[in-house]
Amino acid sequence: MQRISVIGSGTMGNGIAHVFAQYGFDVALVDIRETALTQSLETIANNLDRQIKKGIIAIADKENILSRITTHTDVGAGVHAADLVVEAATENEQVKRSLFEQLDKYCPKQTILASNTSSISITKIAAATQRPDRVVGMHFMNPVPLMKLVEVINGYSTSADTTNKVLALSKQLDKVPVKVNDYPGFVANRILMPMINEAIYAIYEGIADVEAVDTVMKLGMAHPMGPLQLADFIGLDVCLSILQVLHNGFGNPKYAPCPLLANMVAAGKLGKKSGQGFYTY
Repeated sequence: MQRISVIGSGTMGNGIAHVFAQYGFDVALVDIRETALTQSLETIANNLDRQIKKGIIAIADKENILSRITTHTDVGAGVHAADLVVEAATENEQVKRSLFEQLDKYCPKQTILASNTSSISITKIAAATQRPDRVVGMHFMNPVPLMKLVEVINGYSTSADTTNKVLALSKQLDKVPVKVNDYPGFVANRILMPMINEAIYAIYEGIADVEAVDTVMKLGMAHPMGPLQLADFIGLDVCLSILQVLHNGFGNPKYAPCPLLANMVAAGKLGKKSGQGFYTY
């Protein structure tokens, strides 16, 4: 696989495009907004500059990497020759199912369709296509250029050949892939989100303030970032969405989102991206 299409040029999408281009793949970055694509390329260029300063890549590598990325506002044009498509659109099941239905029509029959979803069922996404055996989860961690983990998620019908190809491809990106099965939240968010939710409950119930909760987890549990600061970086709306997927998927009240989280999202306090969450940015 050499030709990669990435759908969505937000934080995850531009990071995924960056990494594939850095490791020699030809990348088509697709978004419906031209302004988003322009901003995405600027972000990638800035992140490459950081890698140059850290000695990760050479100065001459920057232009070579950027030259491997083309941008498209038309989905069909962006994926018609892809060996692999990685979808990194908004974390919404209906949006993803609609998008995969389109991808199934536009892509060659042999193309593997991957979703960067952090919690939504790969099986449900694959059901919108005529190639469920070639649909897989490829859940990168943020920030993509720095984080080693990739959760490779098997849907109910994902073939062993598809899974093995994506595992091997992840290793080509100098990532550490972990194969998991398709249940709500997979592994990473099934464990992480209840912890974040419990930290929010500690605030909601007046047990301690924000900095105290984060300090306990950083100094007492050796976490590099406290759960409330991490929630701000993930996006409180994304945290709420994942908890709702867990709660609906398992029907267990332990996954019910804290009312404080729901209220903050309703008020537009989404974390770093909105300038205000548990912290001010």
